[in-house]
Amino acid sequence: MTGIVSLLVVFVGTVASKSACASPPSERPNIILIMADDFALGDLAFRNGGITHTPNLNRLALQSVQFTQAYSASCVCAPARAALLTGRYPHRTGVVTLNMNRFPQLTRLKQDETTIADVFAKNGYVTGLIGKWHCGTGDACHPLRRGFQEFEGFSGSQELSYFDYMLDVAGQVDRVEGNYLTKDLSRRAIDFVRRHKNQPFFLHLAHYAPHRPLEAPAEIVHKYRETGLNESTATIYAMIEIMDHGIGELLEELKRLALSAKTLVIFTSDNGPDPITGERFNEDRRGRKYEVYEGGIQVPLLVHWPGQLDPGERDQAVHFVDLFPTLLEICNIEFEPALPIDGVSLRGLLFDNVRLRPRRLYWQWNRGTPNYTHNAAVRDGPFKLVRPFVTRNIPKRSSNERSVVYNLAQDLAEEHDVTSQHPVLSRSLMQSLTDWTRNVEEARTR
Repeated sequence: MTGIVSLLVVFVGTVASKSACASPPSERPNIILIMADDFALGDLAFRNGGITHTPNLNRLALQSVQFTQAYSASCVCAPARAALLTGRYPHRTGVVTLNMNRFPQLTRLKQDETTIADVFAKNGYVTGLIGKWHCGTGDACHPLRRGFQEFEGFSGSQELSYFDYMLDVAGQVDRVEGNYLTKDLSRRAIDFVRRHKNQPFFLHLAHYAPHRPLEAPAEIVHKYRETGLNESTATIYAMIEIMDHGIGELLEELKRLALSAKTLVIFTSDNGPDPITGERFNEDRRGRKYEVYEGGIQVPLLVHWPGQLDPGERDQAVHFVDLFPTLLEICNIEFEPALPIDGVSLRGLLFDNVRLRPRRLYWQWNRGTPNYTHNAAVRDGPFKLVRPFVTRNIPKRSSNERSVVYNLAQDLAEEHDVTSQHPVLSRSLMQSLTDWTRNVEEARTR
């Protein structure tokens, strides 16, 4: 099926590219994968005219490969994270919704899934997760059982306050008071780097900011309120500013330890902005978290490796499932998957802007057991077919709303249906989405 290939095929497919023929770095790089939570492209100051204060992310973007059409694997957090960790569409992994207390069986990463942390740990890397897990509760699903050798964070199933929270550190859960969660996670990430500076490491820093509850120091919120923003948006931007500051401190620590040239840093977000917190700037994208429109699934993706990657933009559509095979190839790690990988390696695109082969990308989400008549999409080149969003609650029945096709190259806001102008393509996209639905549902229920 289009877009569903094994990792071995992916790697063979890159041999003809200039990047694959180039000499790889002699040392395997460290990897730091930073993920924000409910962070929108429009939250970056260089994209919003300076409404927010993100000097460190601005600088990182200027020094990185920027993917201008990067997609999460889902419009909500848990499935997006499962796909990121496995290189597989989230439905295959068993993680299809987001509330782990209400739907424990639908938010639990299957035991036969291999995580990227599993692979790095087996190849000599120290692996650590700091922050949000959100891929299952219970001993068998604990990050320390899913490839991470160190964990300092939280499951994602509990209510958190940024000023009073519980953290699981190596399996021991303790209350943390007198701190601020985002600052605390940044400090723990810096400590991880310091402790492992002399050995290769894979660090996943999974921030909670700017996810609800909306909480930040009053003085920073006040600064944004003075610009005329409402309390909710001002607080979100204050939360983002604190996260940005911590990312800057982490990057400075890499420099201080002479690790910058040895470390590949990625910054992204799990999905778009939360509608419950109100409207905020996200350029012309339609939709937000919970929706497979662009505003719900298009995310920032910055890849930074000084001396190895030349900064610049890449305009091809890429997907979270691509990061697993990409990082393994960059790190020269051989891996024969037991289960098919859905992503393709972006190494050639990153290093030499070698175009990817044409493929189709897919999304679907609804609360509870998947109902593929709701909130599903497939993208092929500039064209995107959407089965419309109906509700962020559990669907009461299958949707009868007809599919809609958009030309994203001309219509980022997804306002104009072009189905009638492209009838053959529209039918092909609908059939492709139907085939994908059947394929991933068979994997989910196996």
